[in-house]
Amino acid sequence: MRRTRPIRAVLTALLVSGACATAGFLPAQAAGADTPRAERAAASDGLLTAMQRDFGLTAPQAEARLAAEKQATATEKQARQAAGSAYAGSWFTPERQELTVAVADRAKAAEVRATGAKVQVVDRSAAQLDAAKKRIDALDAPTGVSSWRVDWKSNRVVVEVLADQQSDNDVKTFLARAGKSGPLTVRTTEHAPTTFAAGTVGGDPYYTGNVRCSIGFSVHGGFVTAGHCGGAGQSVSGWDRSYVGNFQGSSFPDNDYAWVNVGSGWWTVPVVLGWGTVSDQLVRGSNEAPVGASICRSGSTTHWHCGTVLAKNETVNYSQGAVHQMTKTSVCAEGGDSGGSFISGDQAQGVTSGGWGNCSSGGETWYQPINEILGRYGLTLHTA
Repeated sequence: MRRTRPIRAVLTALLVSGACATAGFLPAQAAGADTPRAERAAASDGLLTAMQRDFGLTAPQAEARLAAEKQATATEKQARQAAGSAYAGSWFTPERQELTVAVADRAKAAEVRATGAKVQVVDRSAAQLDAAKKRIDALDAPTGVSSWRVDWKSNRVVVEVLADQQSDNDVKTFLARAGKSGPLTVRTTEHAPTTFAAGTVGGDPYYTGNVRCSIGFSVHGGFVTAGHCGGAGQSVSGWDRSYVGNFQGSSFPDNDYAWVNVGSGWWTVPVVLGWGTVSDQLVRGSNEAPVGASICRSGSTTHWHCGTVLAKNETVNYSQGAVHQMTKTSVCAEGGDSGGSFISGDQAQGVTSGGWGNCSSGGETWYQPINEILGRYGLTLHTA
């Protein structure tokens, strides 16, 4: 991003401070109150403050949770390999600091358990559930259907329907067709999903015409953000309204991601900004956090807020059309936060797409996973 020279000096200081704070990373059981600060979770003071506020934790509890989640992320990779084609999903339980891996073959249970994960034997593999969801993705969904996803805990596909439209004929027809795709559970919700773009207001945003959105993550040559914020070729201006670059690629609906090239005196920085509210957070990679893990979001409207990963591979049915392969969280967001960063510890997770509610009364938010965006456009995440 383009900054004046004094601001650049501040960013450099933050990078050095963050590097010191993130040296070493121990499992949760070793990261207690008596553990030296440098050996605890890799997180800025601002991130820890946000977690304490949103989860009701003490500082040592927040650090221990981050440490346990990082260990669970590493364990999940090993467990997935051990399960092979029998892998049926995974989730993290914060109260027990425990990773559970579902397998569709009892013969694989011991091998998966040897990685340190708890095992749950189920009937259907993740591949079978994903195939069922893909068949539903091919259907035209009415606006009364909010979303659908693979739910690993129940080992089924879950479809959410707006409560006041359960009796709608189009909704009933959709559910009847969806039920033929595989094991299905229907749940109701009071909230219709919307995107989080906004009209021009103050803050530290980027702009496309009258739309204000938030930067997601720096990549080499630019940054990634939400696709509904602008189409390919559109010009982008920064917080000071000076020219930044153009949308080089954009997809919405179906997906909700885009990337913008950076030039004209702007540069990229491997941090998630705290917008003056909390310290900036270094970005060191993009390892995917499991369901149940804590996650925080940064955006130009509501700054830092934290919550939990609720579900993955969810299809969200916006009024503009369905968006696939999204991750659902309990984090709130508001207009202008679109495109902003979702981060777990120091690992990039995705860019804000939409949701329901606000940061006064609460809500839920979806993001498009970062690794999918990087792969789609052949981009490399800018890391510290």
